[in-house]
Amino acid sequence: MIGLRQNPSTANGGRRARQGVRSMRLNSADQGDPVFPSRPVVCLPGAAPGCLASGTGTAYTVAVDMPKQPVSGPVLLFDGECGLCNRVVRFLLRIDKGGQLRFSPLQGPLAQAYLKSHNLPTEDFSTIVFVPDWAQRDRPDFRLSADGIAAALRVCGGWGRILGAVIDIAPSRFSDICYKFIARVRYRIFGPWRACPLPKPEWAKRFID
Repeated sequence: MIGLRQNPSTANGGRRARQGVRSMRLNSADQGDPVFPSRPVVCLPGAAPGCLASGTGTAYTVAVDMPKQPVSGPVLLFDGECGLCNRVVRFLLRIDKGGQLRFSPLQGPLAQAYLKSHNLPTEDFSTIVFVPDWAQRDRPDFRLSADGIAAALRVCGGWGRILGAVIDIAPSRFSDICYKFIARVRYRIFGPWRACPLPKPEWAKRFID
């Protein structure tokens, strides 16, 4: 999305407007822009296609949304509407001191695309999916349910590595039974998740979707 403002100093055209893109600068007036805070500003000779221009001038300042960095490393796909699942995610954020693990809700477009590409259920959000490396997400080496939780815990290190080892030591049949039981009653006990601010704002960068 690109927002436009008419530049009064070049509203009537002129040489600088005809020369194309003249400058990229940080406009102090845009520091408080609620949509594009502290973004680069480009002076253009006219409105770009698809943009909504205000006024009749020919030069505009365009707030440009900077591209995101490619995501790599382990990603945990979880039920974004589940109260228990969101509490587990916050626990993992807290113990992951190195900030290695990233997250994405199963209901989001990135997770849905991943599920479809690996023929996994797209409407059953009771199964956590652990992806070892999002940059190589085309590989079918994901881990599900209790195995996925164990893998995510090990990535966090410290106590997480110990807890993950405990889950791995337990018989897989026992772990699966426990996981399925908790998944079945999670909404009944913990209810749906009510969105609230993260305890640490920097944690928001750990969500890829």
